[in-house]
Amino acid sequence: MIITAIKSFLSYVGGVFIILIEGVKNFHRAPKSYKLILSQILSMGISSLPIVILVSVFAGMVTAYQAVFQTKAYVPELYVGMGVAKAVLIELGPMLTGLIVAGRVSSSIAAELGTMRVTEQIDALEIMGIDPGRYLVMPRIFAGIIILPVLTIIAESIMIFGGMLVTVLDIDISLSIFLRGVRTNFVALELWGGLIKSVIFGFLIGLMGCYHGFRAKGGAEGVGQATTRAVVSSMVLILISDYFIAKWVF
Repeated sequence: MIITAIKSFLSYVGGVFIILIEGVKNFHRAPKSYKLILSQILSMGISSLPIVILVSVFAGMVTAYQAVFQTKAYVPELYVGMGVAKAVLIELGPMLTGLIVAGRVSSSIAAELGTMRVTEQIDALEIMGIDPGRYLVMPRIFAGIIILPVLTIIAESIMIFGGMLVTVLDIDISLSIFLRGVRTNFVALELWGGLIKSVIFGFLIGLMGCYHGFRAKGGAEGVGQATTRAVVSSMVLILISDYFIAKWVF
């Protein structure tokens, strides 16, 4: 039982490593594959933007309410804006965006590549001498690395705006106090640390989607299982890597 579990784990790690090598070794060909990368960037970004905006607005509102509820008895109103900004930039923005995109994009990649695998389209590419790593894996991983920081910046801006709306319209904290609080004790490392997280998250989302898509087998049922595994593994790796990146950066 234990030996079987160890073999399965090692097989999983080895398969992920092979897909990783297939993608990374073709990064130097990114300029020549810019059309494929741009297509993936537009697909990932446009499909994810509406849900990112919707969730970010309400996440910012809830964060502002929680900040007021936790601090109103002993902290000046100035620190509400500061608390919202720091929570959004350091943790909430990159983490929430990563989980949203993992659910939306990783599943899409796994379903697309899984369908190509079970219908033998990937085998056909290999027969024609086309490297699947360059044509399928590299553009998706590269696009994830690029698009997630962009979505994170948009999400963070909207979260802070949502928090501002709540504090000004509902909690009766003036706009000038909230904005002064956002600027208070601002450290550039908080912004850049969150963006570093988003780059790693985008890489993991693309990698997991490609890995589980390539491993799909067994027809439609296999594609569905690959999609589920891609989403779960992406989210788990995002949570694990978030801890280590935060420990390293902050």
